[in-house]
Amino acid sequence: MPDDRDVLEVLRFELEFLEKGGYGRSPRTPWKPQYIFEDSPTCMNYDSKENSEPCADCLLMQWVPNEKREEKIPCRHIPLNEAGETIDSFYRTGTQPELEEAYGKWLRKTIQHLEEERARVQKRAAGEPESKARVAIQTK
Repeated sequence: MPDDRDVLEVLRFELEFLEKGGYGRSPRTPWKPQYIFEDSPTCMNYDSKENSEPCADCLLMQWVPNEKREEKIPCRHIPLNEAGETIDSFYRTGTQPELEEAYGKWLRKTIQHLEEERARVQKRAAGEPESKARVAIQTK
């Protein structure tokens, strides 16, 4: 079943989860690391290991490169920056603070892009010419 949640709301929630320390060690399982997306309520399979939905249905797949969509955990392969670093690459060669910093930047940038796109769509729907919609976004 496709993930029909509002992508902007999901990413806003994820940013709040990150900023409030959601990926710190869990008091119930302090020996187990908390994984970005997977151990967050953002994951459509969070707390449903038995009846999980295929990752292909997840709203995050729009940022997963085509060649990585068949990976076991595709969201780990979302490029977080221009250098192409991913959650997966940070798990292998970076630190948790470096990952969380890059991830936070990606979330903020992606949220801003989605907000701007929605503003453009709303301006068009209201009948305002495209050029005025762009100026309104740029002056925010």
